[in-house]
Amino acid sequence: MTLAYASPFGRNPEATYRQIEVAGQTAEADGPALVQLLYDQAIRALRGAAWAAENNNYKMKSDKVTRATAILFALEAGLDFDKGGTVAPALARLYAGTRMTVVNAAVGNDPSPFREVADTLDEIGQAWRTARAA
Repeated sequence: MTLAYASPFGRNPEATYRQIEVAGQTAEADGPALVQLLYDQAIRALRGAAWAAENNNYKMKSDKVTRATAILFALEAGLDFDKGGTVAPALARLYAGTRMTVVNAAVGNDPSPFREVADTLDEIGQAWRTARAA
């Protein structure tokens, strides 16, 4: 007998909660808030990848690297090169470079590249928060 679950995440209630939480946040967010949410989610994924690398949890590392990479692609895809001046191309280079760092780090067990990228994104996210609050 196969059990059916209401969640596509099966028996993982924590993953289900996170997905619902993110869906709720995105439904109410404007453009800048969505960018901030993507930064927060990327940082969380990268820190999770660092932990997984340290603890030889290859499945979790793969999942977190996949998530972080997808978010970096989404951030780049959302750049407005017509209105973004010199910032948009600079961010595009940053996102491409960080993606390369993350993908290269995925083949090893060194957590430091994941942490470095997370710290960089956290710094930019903090600046984004400050600019939004002003």
